[in-house]
Amino acid sequence: MKKLAKIALVAACLGLGSVSAFADHFGGGGPHGGGFISRGAVVRSVPHGGYEINHSTGRYWYHGGNWYAPHGPRWIVVAPPFGVFVPVLPGFYSTVWFGGVPYYYANDVYYSWRADRNAYEVVPPPEGASESASVAPLDVYIYPRNGQTEVQQSEDRYQCHRWAAEQTHFDPTRSGGGGAAVSPTGRSDYFRAMSACLEGRGYTVK
Repeated sequence: MKKLAKIALVAACLGLGSVSAFADHFGGGGPHGGGFISRGAVVRSVPHGGYEINHSTGRYWYHGGNWYAPHGPRWIVVAPPFGVFVPVLPGFYSTVWFGGVPYYYANDVYYSWRADRNAYEVVPPPEGASESASVAPLDVYIYPRNGQTEVQQSEDRYQCHRWAAEQTHFDPTRSGGGGAAVSPTGRSDYFRAMSACLEGRGYTVK
């Protein structure tokens, strides 16, 4: 009974209204992979705080790395089209390198930074992406404790990244961490500094 009450409370917070809507929203099995929802799940409404994205292939709603497309009176969770742009990355992603270029990987989607658009582009898997499973993640997973928006999360991650890189002289967004002078403990030092910074800004870090 307590469990159902808790689920009902979560459903209400999501604006879904009922336990059955909560199950609909998460495909009956709940979110997975850091809040990612199974493709093909049909939901009654999209979560608040996302972004409406218009593309030549149609209209989409982007929120937390999940992509939604209209499905009659409801929405369906889909894979995003290549070439679509988003202003922020999901809260859960890994930075991986292919051909000396950083890509941001989350929920089976690759994003690439486009400075000319000041946004991240959804791109096809880069050459060699089949090896991505063996690539160690170069980022941390953060859980906002104070209701920070995706924009605020992105800004906080960037500011903490800059601070951690300056403190440790290790930058995971640069090939090799920034050069031959990088300390053998640079990577772990960077993540400790990054975690401390984010925790100080109201996040739980994994």
